Amino acid sequence: MSDSDAALVARTLGGDLTAYAGLMARYRDRFGRYAFHMLGNREDAQEALQDSFVRAYRSLASCRQPERFGAWLFRIVVNRCRTVRRRLQRDRRFDADLPDDVPSMGERPDAFEWRDEIGQALDQLRPHYREAFLLRYVEGLEYAEMAEMTGAKEPALRMRVKRASDQLKELLRDVHVR
Repeated sequence: MSDSDAALVARTLGGDLTAYAGLMARYRDRFGRYAFHMLGNREDAQEALQDSFVRAYRSLASCRQPERFGAWLFRIVVNRCRTVRRRLQRDRRFDADLPDDVPSMGERPDAFEWRDEIGQALDQLRPHYREAFLLRYVEGLEYAEMAEMTGAKEPALRMRVKRASDQLKELLRDVHVR
């Protein structure tokens, strides 16, 4: 049987680095997928996730509810993704001012056109709508789990998911996926 988050946090605070590796392994895939969907490419997602783990480790003593380590870490990941997104948006604005023969920093030459359209549509959603949509439909979380992770109330999360879905339908109305 695997140790609880609270037990792994306590062991980490006691100096056991393998315990923190266990926490990282427990959340790496789920939060990595989330970061990927929020940021649009693997390199930025990996950078945001790695930075989140480092930040969490450095401030682990401030985690007031070790049994809710996952929710605490998730907030760090969300904030880190927001910061990286702002940086990427600044970079894209800079890219728009470059001459046409200079490659864009944000180019993804191997991406399918429909993925670009979906990514652009997700980019247009308010961050809290995008987060709720991704947690529900990409991560497959129930509303109770989402509420525990984000601190938002279930009715608010239901409304965010609905509004995100409605906005995505409108934004993607003309995109035809084969």
